[in-house]
Amino acid sequence: HRTELYEEPPSACWPIVYSPDYNITFMGLEKLHPFDAGKWGKVISFLKEEKLIGDDLIVQAREATDEDLLVVHTRRYLNKLKWSFVVATITEIPPVAFLPNFVVQRKVLKPLRIQTGGTIMAGKLAVDRGWAINVGGGFHHCSSDKGGGFCAYADITLAIKFLFERVQGVSKATIIDLDAHQGNGHERDFMDDHRVYIMDVYNRYIYPGDGFAKRAIKRKVELEWGTEDTEYLQKVHTHVEGALNELKPDIIVYNAGTDVLDGDPLGGLAISPQGIVKRDEVVFKAARSRRIPILMVTSGGYQKRTARIIADSILNLHNLGLID
Repeated sequence: HRTELYEEPPSACWPIVYSPDYNITFMGLEKLHPFDAGKWGKVISFLKEEKLIGDDLIVQAREATDEDLLVVHTRRYLNKLKWSFVVATITEIPPVAFLPNFVVQRKVLKPLRIQTGGTIMAGKLAVDRGWAINVGGGFHHCSSDKGGGFCAYADITLAIKFLFERVQGVSKATIIDLDAHQGNGHERDFMDDHRVYIMDVYNRYIYPGDGFAKRAIKRKVELEWGTEDTEYLQKVHTHVEGALNELKPDIIVYNAGTDVLDGDPLGGLAISPQGIVKRDEVVFKAARSRRIPILMVTSGGYQKRTARIIADSILNLHNLGLID
């Protein structure tokens, strides 16, 4: 199929993908989820304040169409999203069940489809420019036929499948999933696909605890409650190096969840803001020194201070010359 997601953005743009339509806001319902549903916009505001970017310098994300989504999703699954109670279950916002579906489509699913389009676009940009960041995305609990954990579309799977099918020279991918939760969606999607190497570092005691999906993880690092910076950074460093030495992929998809942050109500780990900035630096250094294109998505992170940390991390990557 033809897709607008792979059209060339202006060359002056940074490979940072965003749209104001990422943000979920309606009648305060978003406050019923521990999620800061405006976090993506706040990241951009901080980057503008620091004069790193302007509106004309970022790539505007476009919505993934049904045709785009069907590259991975089953028609049956997409039809299920036409039931508000299904979307309420996936997003963990129970009152969504009582809203007419056209409202749910416009106010909840459309922002998620635009973020998904953003991840697919960023995949192509990463290959062209060496790196790309989608300020949203990272819906790693969604697979081809099942959503969950606030994830309604499998954007990581989609970005990789698009690259395999449409971009010459991309035939191997590595997913480095450092969100606090196990990335069971992409794991189920790539279960028997030898082109995709998955490294996953997560709290072993929390959602989703998907034993079946764990079989797809090539490098599994299970953390204890309350893991702190020193142990965490040492493990991330060792295993990122190990993963990339074991197999040199054509693209890295880095799921950079900030729910590892100390005090996150769902993550159960105890990493400091500085620890998160350092972690992202470790991953980008490993990718850039090996000249492997890297696509970063922001994934989970459920506290008000999360947006500032993501912005600080992007600024740090820029200051170190890891993104330019």
